[in-house]
Amino acid sequence: MNAAASAPLRRFAIRGRDAVLGIPFVWLIIFFAVPFLILLRISITDVGEHLDPFAPLIGMHDGSWQLLWKPENFFSLVRDAQGPWAPTLYIESYLLSIKYAACTTALCLLIGYPFAYFIARTRPVLRSLLLLLIMLPFWTSFLLRVYAWKGILADQGVVNQIFLALGLIDQPIQMLYTDVSMLVGMTYVYLPFMVLPLYANLVKMDLRLIEASQDLGASAWKTFWLITVPLSRAGILAGSLLVFVPSMGEFVIPSLLGGAENLMIGRVVWDEMFSSNNWPRASALAITMIILVVLPLAIYNQRVASKVQGEAL
Repeated sequence: MNAAASAPLRRFAIRGRDAVLGIPFVWLIIFFAVPFLILLRISITDVGEHLDPFAPLIGMHDGSWQLLWKPENFFSLVRDAQGPWAPTLYIESYLLSIKYAACTTALCLLIGYPFAYFIARTRPVLRSLLLLLIMLPFWTSFLLRVYAWKGILADQGVVNQIFLALGLIDQPIQMLYTDVSMLVGMTYVYLPFMVLPLYANLVKMDLRLIEASQDLGASAWKTFWLITVPLSRAGILAGSLLVFVPSMGEFVIPSLLGGAENLMIGRVVWDEMFSSNNWPRASALAITMIILVVLPLAIYNQRVASKVQGEAL
């Protein structure tokens, strides 16, 4: 094929590549950047007496054009009426969200790693069935699965009835509306998000490295800790991010399974938006949470990319 005939094919290939690369960017712009900008615009709006979250940011005042924005919506998140250094409800709820998200991530990793390791090392014939069992809960409504845990952990629920029948307890144990019930529900819901990335990483591992370690006299535990875990670091990181980030803003599970004191940031945003009808403050909370979560992740990814590029050179 001569150069004149191959030129249209090259142009078509370049356009196809640009289209494939452009689709994710268009998706991010429509479903992330645009909603983020809308939230940012609402977060600095002075709603005034009409409580209009889309009130103009520039208007005529005393015969001149002035900015009508209200950055105090952000300042109020860290400034308490009792004093500038007193922790506000928003700071406490944010720290509480970090605590529960970290605990959920740790529990999912402790439970999910053995699951992923077993699936990756089992026979290929059984892997599809085991993966199907992992993904099976996604076929059921999220709310139904959370409500099912209310029936399991209630005072007259399944667990207490079994304990009473076995004579292990004399009266029902308070398990529902506690930290334990909330962590159980969050771990159950987000466990597949940890197992699947770990499995995808472990199944591609070169087993000859494990055989070499065993031939050199390393014990099974030492081989696992020094060979398997470091090689699965990418899967651990991916699974931890997939669990930690949505756990931070979880609303349904703390509301249904957690107690009144378990006020996570998702519930605070809901209350500000729909109970207090304070859209600017709710938007400021959401913007702040996004920045505090995404910015450290972006810095970390940049450092990892720089490290990988340096090693390649």
